[in-house]
Amino acid sequence: MAQDPQQANAPALPRLGGRRSSYRERVADALRAALIAGELRPGEVYSAPSLAARFGVSATPVREAMLDLAKEGLVDTVPNKGFRVTAVSDQQLDEYTHIRSLIEIPTVVALARTADRVSLEALRPAAREIVTAAAAGDLIAYVEADTRFHLGLLALAGNAHLVEVVADLRKRSRLYGLTALVEAGRLLASAQEHLELLDALLERDEKAVAEIMTRHLGHVRALWAE
Repeated sequence: MAQDPQQANAPALPRLGGRRSSYRERVADALRAALIAGELRPGEVYSAPSLAARFGVSATPVREAMLDLAKEGLVDTVPNKGFRVTAVSDQQLDEYTHIRSLIEIPTVVALARTADRVSLEALRPAAREIVTAAAAGDLIAYVEADTRFHLGLLALAGNAHLVEVVADLRKRSRLYGLTALVEAGRLLASAQEHLELLDALLERDEKAVAEIMTRHLGHVRALWAE
């Protein structure tokens, strides 16, 4: 099948979790990352053509991807106009953080005992990509690499349903504070927590892992609140 010329010239879109995905899914991943990063704002209406131009792709996969996001409750369809990004309340954000803390902290702490060094080291490129994206102020790349790192880390626990639950919570998040961190020059320090966490896991330091994960999720909640 001949490749769509627009797809051939399009920028490299995210492949979350290292999985193979369709072009439509990759467009949805990029849009979702932009939404999570706060580059698509709640209450704003975006048309498929305008988003297509922004991402350098054709309008059809964007429209299809936005319909997928509508099924996830991340956007609402607006007849004859496009899609409106849904808002998330403070109570919802608190609930998301609470659930993530209950799941992720003990799971990651346990990995300090069970995960093999090769699997942990395999996550270092993603951790470095987070730092690189933070240094460049590339919020979409930051969110994509951050998602790949955390879901890849949780996958080492061997519980696919756990990963799905956290992935869904992450999709519903809003990191509006990322822009403020970039402007203040503080995003890089936050990004380096991923390397710090990885090193603690490799050192089998459960206490340090628990402290870093607790601090990291606290930072995430603060970002959601901005």
